[in-house]
Amino acid sequence: MTTISQTAGRTLRPASSSGFFSALALRVTALFDRLERRSAVKTLNELDDRALRDIGITRSQIEDAVYGQFKAELSRYL
Repeated sequence: MTTISQTAGRTLRPASSSGFFSALALRVTALFDRLERRSAVKTLNELDDRALRDIGITRSQIEDAVYGQFKAELSRYL
């Protein structure tokens, strides 16, 4: 009688380890994205109103522009 193993060709690691590392990578990427956006907001807040006007935004639109929620009229400037 011949028995075929269900685990033939599989690794001995649990399947959830790849899911864990994928989730960890997503969280690390999200953290760096958040830090980069916070830095951009800080940098734009340090500009004077004339420099912001040259870019095409006002001080009240900084966070919307950085976080991608800018209005349609801003899209022609960015």
